[in-house]
Amino acid sequence: MSHSHGHHHTHDHPDLKGRNLVISILLNIVITVAQVIGGLLSGSLSLLSDALHNFSDVISLIISYIANKLTKRKASFQRTFGYKRAEILAAFINAATLIIVAVLLIIEAFKRFKNPEVIESDLVIWLSLVAILGNGFSVLLLKKDSKSNMNMKSAYIHLLTDMMASVAVLVGGLLMKYYQLFWVDSVLTFAIAIYLIWMGFDLLINSTKVLMLFTPDSVPVQKIVDEINAFESVKNVHHVHVWQLNEDEVHLEAHIDFSEDITLSEFDTILKNIEQYVFKKYHINHVNIQPEYSYDDAKDVIVQD
Repeated sequence: MSHSHGHHHTHDHPDLKGRNLVISILLNIVITVAQVIGGLLSGSLSLLSDALHNFSDVISLIISYIANKLTKRKASFQRTFGYKRAEILAAFINAATLIIVAVLLIIEAFKRFKNPEVIESDLVIWLSLVAILGNGFSVLLLKKDSKSNMNMKSAYIHLLTDMMASVAVLVGGLLMKYYQLFWVDSVLTFAIAIYLIWMGFDLLINSTKVLMLFTPDSVPVQKIVDEINAFESVKNVHHVHVWQLNEDEVHLEAHIDFSEDITLSEFDTILKNIEQYVFKKYHINHVNIQPEYSYDDAKDVIVQD
């Protein structure tokens, strides 16, 4: 069996990424404390819901920070992959908590809508402005890394949605101050919750697919099998597995039945050609091939292990 992999991906600056996460964590702790106090004093559910969302941000950012640190740890005999999937797990946890928080907000919004209360709108306005500035700065810190890292994307989405929620709370505060539309508080809370679900669902699905070792959507397994079958001396490609380990690694594992009893050096040449082909066309950078000749095993493309 031969196993080969390339290192064709670029690396972020983990120290800078970690520093940006720490700054965002500290900012969100300050915002959360301020909004909880302000929400209790003003009676605003939307401000308290924004504080709850901010608190979930703090938790998610801490998880992201820990995951970012874990990925730097080296592999060992007990952990042969190291902690490469820590950031995917963090993305899953963050997306799940985002949706749970949203459901709780919807329940509270319905309760408050039936019995709207007079709200101290000045506090709502000023604290929402503080949250917009704090989360806006955090969003800028994480924007670059969010484009290439699922874990950072989950943290970025948390902060972006919270900034948008704070904008909505600000608008609501202004409406309550100048038009006494106190029912707007509940409507905004409901809107914020729906937005959280919409933003978190896609990330939850994608991280679940990676954790479940599903084949990436961009990789057509049957087409790859047909193309490898066209290689010289290849008789049959079977027992295929394709999965994504983390943001950087896509693995292909397969058995190849050869039409003749080739030498190891000939196999190495064919393997190298396969590796270059699947990387160039499908960005698969880890290839593990088991060579066979007249070997008695199941020849189906997909075999249940």
